[in-house]
Amino acid sequence: MTPEQPEDREGGVLPESTLARSARLLSLPLGVAARASVGAGKRLFGGDADQIDAQLKDAAAEQLFAVLGELKGGAMKFGQMLSMFEAFLPEDLAAPFRTRLRQLQDGAPPMPSSKAQAVLRAELGSDWRREFAEIDLRPAAAASIGQVHRGRLRDGTEVAIKIQYPGAEAAIASDLRQIKRLTAVMTPLTGGVDLASIAKEMAARVSDEVDYTLEAGAQSQVAEALAGHPRFVVPRVHQFTQRVLVSDWIDGRKLTTVIEDSEDVRRQAALDYVTFLFAGPKLAGILHGDPHPGNYLITPDGKLGVVDYGLFARLPDGLPKPMGQLIRNALDGDAEAMLAGLAAEGFIGKDVQASELLDYLAPFVEPASVEEFHFNREWSRGQFLRVHNAMQPGGVATRLNIPPLYTIIWRAWLGGIAVLSQLDAKANFASVLREYLPGFARA
Repeated sequence: MTPEQPEDREGGVLPESTLARSARLLSLPLGVAARASVGAGKRLFGGDADQIDAQLKDAAAEQLFAVLGELKGGAMKFGQMLSMFEAFLPEDLAAPFRTRLRQLQDGAPPMPSSKAQAVLRAELGSDWRREFAEIDLRPAAAASIGQVHRGRLRDGTEVAIKIQYPGAEAAIASDLRQIKRLTAVMTPLTGGVDLASIAKEMAARVSDEVDYTLEAGAQSQVAEALAGHPRFVVPRVHQFTQRVLVSDWIDGRKLTTVIEDSEDVRRQAALDYVTFLFAGPKLAGILHGDPHPGNYLITPDGKLGVVDYGLFARLPDGLPKPMGQLIRNALDGDAEAMLAGLAAEGFIGKDVQASELLDYLAPFVEPASVEEFHFNREWSRGQFLRVHNAMQPGGVATRLNIPPLYTIIWRAWLGGIAVLSQLDAKANFASVLREYLPGFARA
């Protein structure tokens, strides 16, 4: 099996060759074009325009979920990223996609147990079963890079056994190359979300995410630092190889399930979520770089369980102090100080006026400007429209850079805003920044 052919379709793991996977991805924009032609014909013969548009969008959502979910790999990771940002889209685009894309946050068609056992045998040895008193060969969860099985160690500890799909790295790299080529024609599916930047950033971190030894190191560091924390639960690592990771099992429900809960429950979940993103660097020297809600669980006792450390950044000194200072300057309306600080950190690429920069960034720091802020879809869509317009030729966003140090921080920040908007939560988020973001609190 060559690097360009991770698995065949019959194997049911990462289906099809690179050529076939590319053809499946290409079917997405082609499907949009074909349905648009059919819709135009129906309108021509007197069909109800609103009903036809709704049917077309629903069909596009169904196809997107089917293709990205079945292919797994980079295709599914890309779909999971889109599912986070549905809160930014206009409702007529977001509604058909919401349910189906949310399914990509929670699972995918699993690989056969024979394949899972083959990976365990290759990674842990022929007597791998001796490591466990019990293992359920039916996966508890199946995602883009691997799937999780529930098991029990010899000492009785309940564990999650994370097993990587064979050929995951090659499939992800192939998918993301193809997605980058198709971003222009796939944009109608996503209402203008910057697909190219998402694919580029994901591709740059492929090799890190498929090496479970790196993930195990980061997870162990956070678990040790936060052991006994009153609000967070991080699973301890028991064993790991490059493609298998065994850690504590955490019971809980997905973060997104609180959307239907009371305002108090949503407020606490949102505060815990934001606090963990900011507290991780200060308390453990690690930034959890994937704010995807599938990585966060509400435990039976109401704590926040955090899993999947495949994407992270080591920040031994915590979040950069200039970051907090820049946000404080923006809140104080000190445009010149903010411009100078951004230039010193390497954000300014071309000539930018202080006033236009302040106007562009003001909404991003708005949640920190008040003692209680309400994240919701209406607010997030307004900010998305502002960003989208600012990224047009000559816009202020096109004259800014994101330095390497801040790339993963920006992803976590933007993804966190998207998730909070889905939760429709109102809370004192500024207090979290004052406690955990260096340079933000007033002297």
